[in-house]
Amino acid sequence: MSDENLIGLAELIQQVKRELLTTYLNDETPSHDTDIPVFSVDSVELELQVTLKKEGKGGVKIYVLELGGGSSRDDVQKVKLTLSPLLKKEQLLGIYKKLYPERWQEFLETSVEALTKGNEGNLSDQF
Repeated sequence: MSDENLIGLAELIQQVKRELLTTYLNDETPSHDTDIPVFSVDSVELELQVTLKKEGKGGVKIYVLELGGGSSRDDVQKVKLTLSPLLKKEQLLGIYKKLYPERWQEFLETSVEALTKGNEGNLSDQF
């Protein structure tokens, strides 16, 4: 495997975080002013095949093997990572309500609608 095709573990984690933080409610181009988060992620579990490479000054670099590679090399290790948010859901909701008080009611309605979509009858009509 050439070094140019290697993906560093830190680089992969950063990309996963970026993709999870991107919110799209529909296929239209989203706007920062109109996006309303519909769900939060409690944790993300990744199971990866990695290989280690010694770096200068005694350091070690961890590289993620290409997905679907199915490698059977002796130097391949399996690593399981769990990524969790630093803030609890309640804290994030409090921050959102403080930053966007004028949108709080719309946020609640959108969240309930998204959670109950596809159910017989609309749960939000019962309250």
